[in-house]
Amino acid sequence: YRGLTPPASLIWLIQHGEAAGVIFFSANISSRTQIAGVIQELDQANASKLNPVRAPLLLMTDQEGGLVRRLSGQPYLSEKQIGQSAHPGAQARAAGAGAAANLLGVGMNVNLAPVLDVYRTPGNFIDQYGRSYSSNPRTVSSLSADFITAQQGGGVAATAKHFPGLGDTALDAHWGTPIVPHALERLQRVELPPFEAAIGGGVQMVMTAHMALPAVDGRADVPATLSPAVLGGLLRGKLGYQGVIVTDAMDMHAIRQGEALGEQAVRAVQAGVDLLLLGGDADDQRRVYEGLLRAAHDGRLEEEALRRSAGRVLALKEWIRQTGLQLGLSVVG
Repeated sequence: YRGLTPPASLIWLIQHGEAAGVIFFSANISSRTQIAGVIQELDQANASKLNPVRAPLLLMTDQEGGLVRRLSGQPYLSEKQIGQSAHPGAQARAAGAGAAANLLGVGMNVNLAPVLDVYRTPGNFIDQYGRSYSSNPRTVSSLSADFITAQQGGGVAATAKHFPGLGDTALDAHWGTPIVPHALERLQRVELPPFEAAIGGGVQMVMTAHMALPAVDGRADVPATLSPAVLGGLLRGKLGYQGVIVTDAMDMHAIRQGEALGEQAVRAVQAGVDLLLLGGDADDQRRVYEGLLRAAHDGRLEEEALRRSAGRVLALKEWIRQTGLQLGLSVVG
């Protein structure tokens, strides 16, 4: 949503179990006290007797560290600074634990971090903002696993992003579709090991990248978010990932916008996505909802596949509930 106050339409959706969760950006946050009050309001809506989904909301933000922080506070260091520090493993664990404590302090339970991209060219799209631990896949694998373990041990679900790896792209997917021309052998050697390590370590979510991989699906015009070969064949099949797949923001221009967005959402779900990440545009939200509803009614989205997807999301919410209870937290839902 836009601004500091959640709209009545969002409150209604939450009260009726029609929103899986909420993502917060900098424009939604003026202070820790303010956003904690907003989250309390959303939790109260989630506890409505009208809500058939008795599970916590997914309350998330991007708290990577360095320049990409929506909340003040930890983690202070960027991934690049951690990778270049004297004791990177300890710093990665401290960053993960700090992120968990920071988010839990205002009531959030999901962090859209860490970044697992292996940057290849100094100063490229990922490296220029310090969002990659290293150009070495082993280093990225190790440090991201440290961050994930510490953060999830602190009660906040982690998100491995951006699958299958944006570390060798120059184009920002906000403005177009990056094409990664590498052969599968190269992907298996450089881009995929950090995701394999994260999956082996029990990461709760994986975020898709809006990048094309012609070596995997034979297309240079289909982003991974919409590709059954990438999500179903590579992530679910070859890597064996069984958790929640969430898209990167669907309002980025690597995804067709306007009236086409509803159909793009359908293609993402057909490819294997469980959660669609949307910005604050009410028209976009309507297009996606109506597009998914039509596709479910006409059979393009199979009921059993939708049930499996919902089951993965509910399993994530149950993990949040149980982890919160183990840590002595009060979990709404």
